[in-house]
Amino acid sequence: MTEDEFDAFYASAFPRLTGQLYALTGDHSEAQDVVQEAFVRAWDRRQSFLADEAPEAWIRTVAMRLAVSRWRRARRWLELVRRDPAPEHTPGPDPERTALVAALRQLPEAQRTAVVLHHLCDLSVEQVASETGAPVGTVKARLARGRAALARHLSVGDADEQGEKEDGRVR
Repeated sequence: MTEDEFDAFYASAFPRLTGQLYALTGDHSEAQDVVQEAFVRAWDRRQSFLADEAPEAWIRTVAMRLAVSRWRRARRWLELVRRDPAPEHTPGPDPERTALVAALRQLPEAQRTAVVLHHLCDLSVEQVASETGAPVGTVKARLARGRAALARHLSVGDADEQGEKEDGRVR
């Protein structure tokens, strides 16, 4: 099946298949999603698609299986949620973490990426270099500059807090 033939098939069959899957799922957007996913899978095998002689039936079957799989996953998730209810109160991030995130936001992206990958994700300098596509020396420089900038940003925040504590008023 050529791309043009597949496009024509898609244009004529998509609305019909979506209506059929809507009747099955009861959710129009879910029906569109599973039919679209089925067409994506058909696209990968479009060269041999007409050999099946029932391409619309194939799409419908795949879409129905996808809908059933999603329904089963959703049901399992609900069972898990009901079994282990969420805690009534989830504490927010502590002040140090909030200050760190605020300071990280002030770094240039390359430095921030290097610092996060190395210090928070526990990657070696070589792994950071591989993941970012930068030379090892560049990663080391970004880490050094990023740590220095973080120290400045975090010490300014500490100095502000210390000043508030010393004179007893909030600025």
